[in-house]
Amino acid sequence: MASRPEGTPVWSDAMFTDVEGAKTFYGDVLGWTFGESSSEYGNYTQAYRNGKAVAAVVPPMPGQDGEPQSAWCLYFASPDVAATAERIRAAGGTLLMEPMQVGTFGSMCLAQDPAGVVFGVWQAGDHVGFELEGEPGSYVWAEVFTREPEKSDAFLTSVFGYRTKKMADEHVDYKVFDLGGEQPVLGRMKMEAKDFPPEIPSHVQIYFAVDNCDTAVRKAEALKGTKIFGPMDSPFGRFATLRDPQGAVFAVIDVKTAVGEMPDFD
Repeated sequence: MASRPEGTPVWSDAMFTDVEGAKTFYGDVLGWTFGESSSEYGNYTQAYRNGKAVAAVVPPMPGQDGEPQSAWCLYFASPDVAATAERIRAAGGTLLMEPMQVGTFGSMCLAQDPAGVVFGVWQAGDHVGFELEGEPGSYVWAEVFTREPEKSDAFLTSVFGYRTKKMADEHVDYKVFDLGGEQPVLGRMKMEAKDFPPEIPSHVQIYFAVDNCDTAVRKAEALKGTKIFGPMDSPFGRFATLRDPQGAVFAVIDVKTAVGEMPDFD
């Protein structure tokens, strides 16, 4: 599989204190199976759906036991992670982890935009990223939820060269980003104070496709996950936002069950 264009979402992982618990939860909710953990790389463990890599889970590194709760991290493709890191700095972002090589798999860095949104950058080597997308149990979409949309918009367009289109709805501040083609690669939602308590930081929300949104929600709740929002019908599919038992927030969406007309973007 060829490397994705720069700025394309390419991979996702999350850190869990209880990795076995995470495997049980996501194995049931999203139908994932898991490979062998790689002790050479901090027991990083890939998740698979139908034998294709879709994400990864990893335990905290030594000394990180007191870190904040688990969260999913989205990585964007880059042909040169060091060059992308320089653009991140120049655009007012912060590098949380300097560019580093991960064996023959590729190179990465972790960063934060000026509004506090954390994300990763991945320069592919042997590991090119998602092997399955848009199918049940795999990544399908992501949105930047930000309290300071002007800062996030300026940063992301500067670093990745996105074009932006705004939803034609005076009640919602929502944009999509694309890389010059017709298909958007990322969404951006303004976090309104009335909808998001102050303790929820700006973040990236990842959507995983499922066969049936309501069934996925029931499975999550049966395993002590929490429903935050939904299930709700939309022109993009029926979706819900969930929090897993260790605090990581994600969304599930059945893209086959779409209701209503697509909104206009300009």
